[in-house]
Amino acid sequence: MIEQIRTRFGRLDVLILNASGGLEHGAAPDYAMAINRDAQVRLVRLALPLLAPGSRIVFVTSHQAHFHGRKPTPPDYEPIARSKRAGEDALRAMIGEFDSRGIGFTVVSGDMIEGTIIVRLLERRDPDAVAARTEHGALPTIDEFATAIADATTADTAPGYTVYIGGADYLATVADPAT
Repeated sequence: MIEQIRTRFGRLDVLILNASGGLEHGAAPDYAMAINRDAQVRLVRLALPLLAPGSRIVFVTSHQAHFHGRKPTPPDYEPIARSKRAGEDALRAMIGEFDSRGIGFTVVSGDMIEGTIIVRLLERRDPDAVAARTEHGALPTIDEFATAIADATTADTAPGYTVYIGGADYLATVADPAT
């Protein structure tokens, strides 16, 4: 894919990292980490030569992953939360390199998103986990979340800034919006 982008366009202006996996039945024990951390870091490394100054990387995550270790996580979502947090941490460790190349880096963190496969899979495994989220208000829609991601590709924010969508209860104790 990276070679095709290089050949066809010569550069990459925006890289959105939105992989998520780990609830699939029968997946290998390391599958969530391979998808949510390792593959995303690898893709960034491969894409860096194509990302010119002024380009942007957007890492998409969930509040359950972003706040992993600080807020409760539904047990069935734990492998995803742990591995997505590891992916976010690995990319945040690269902010100095992104900054030196003039590449922006933004995280978009959302509550459970209404209508997504993760919510449907979680409803099958642990309906109480989804119900617990809706006690705090309606879940954000796909359109609301997509708009936040699109906006993050052009917003003038500090490196590593985090955009939050939904989940007011998660955000009640957030002191630093960049973490």
